[in-house]
Amino acid sequence: MSRIVITEFMDEAAVQRISASHDTLYAPDLVDRRTDLLDQMARADVLIVRNRTRVDADLLAAAPRLQAVGRLGVGLDNIDMDTCKARGITVWPATGANDLAVAEYVITTAMMLLRGAYAATDRVIAGEWPRQDLMGEELSALTLGLMGYGSIARQVAHRAQAMGMTVIAHDPHLPAGDPAWGDVASVSRSELLVKSDVISLHVPLTPQTRHMIDVAALQAMRPGVVLINAARGGVVDEDALADALRTGQLAGAALDVFEVEPLTREAGQRFAGLSNLILTPHIAGVTTQANVRVSSLIADRVLDHLAERV
Repeated sequence: MSRIVITEFMDEAAVQRISASHDTLYAPDLVDRRTDLLDQMARADVLIVRNRTRVDADLLAAAPRLQAVGRLGVGLDNIDMDTCKARGITVWPATGANDLAVAEYVITTAMMLLRGAYAATDRVIAGEWPRQDLMGEELSALTLGLMGYGSIARQVAHRAQAMGMTVIAHDPHLPAGDPAWGDVASVSRSELLVKSDVISLHVPLTPQTRHMIDVAALQAMRPGVVLINAARGGVVDEDALADALRTGQLAGAALDVFEVEPLTREAGQRFAGLSNLILTPHIAGVTTQANVRVSSLIADRVLDHLAERV
């Protein structure tokens, strides 16, 4: 019987399907107990993680039997892919399973930041009637710039266009003639920064994308832009972002991902007092429905893989 170790939360029905035929340790807090995790890897044939578990050289060295890693999400920057490849360890991301959740997060936070009318409950209860303070802007007729044009960004584009936005995108890895572009204009990075009213990031974290949104990029944007990062922490220079929000260069921002996760109290102080900022704990791709889809997909991959090994 194969041994499966699950270190972060997973839909209960998917866990039960795996447990029915395999020796399964479901310990969603194991990600915070590194020594215990390394001990458990000695007998593990399959490891299932989200984004917080560091599947690095040390963990892989502690897992001599490991055959496969299931990622409950799509980003792979927490997994040492080179070592996995060298050892023949299969890695499955849950590609496509949480696209809708992230797309809805982007549209929702853009509306919240532009409209600015959704945090007035206490004022209204107190007897205020601040209508002129809360007029805000409509999405319709604004330009949305997508940095990266993969499957999630395309879902964002579809929804934005339905709301009357013009959508442009920059993706050097997608050929200009690819039919995926449809009626979304392919533009240069500099053109996107200059023309967009809302910018949403959809790129992996690599040496090339680290701090791609830095002081220079922020200064290149037109004043009053809204920036949304539900991709990867480290793509945005957080100190530069906080400064741009304070000076008004940016009208608002939403961050679902951070350079250090969980965001520490010390690191969070750079954002203190910013009313034009939405911070969420890496939850853009995690809705009730997306969790079921992601978990079910990875459970299928694990069960199929182990069945083939019998």
